[in-house]
Amino acid sequence: MSTPSIQGESWPTLPLEEWEPTRATLHMWTQIVGKVRLAQTPLVNHWWNVPLYVSARGLTTTAMAYGSTFFEMEFDFIDHQLMIKCSDGLRIVATNLYFCSQNLGDVRCVVFSCM
Repeated sequence: MSTPSIQGESWPTLPLEEWEPTRATLHMWTQIVGKVRLAQTPLVNHWWNVPLYVSARGLTTTAMAYGSTFFEMEFDFIDHQLMIKCSDGLRIVATNLYFCSQNLGDVRCVVFSCM
């Protein structure tokens, strides 16, 4: 049995200088969503209650309780959306989240206006 070669299947290079504004904005977006998760979930040792998980299309919070319903927030990096999905069937989509340079106040306003 031979080991398959992974030559030519490496990750593309991502020079930080070329996407620094995108990285900074994505960091702000994930901080805001992380703060929502922190407020909505009980504290677990080492902040294990607040991570974002890799999904098929980006990152997700997984379900969080809110009153008698549950909701989750998912970054869809393919369609450039932040989607808030609720257990009662409500689906809120903040579209056109092109992760270019934005300030924290603008990001917070968009997220909280969707909630």
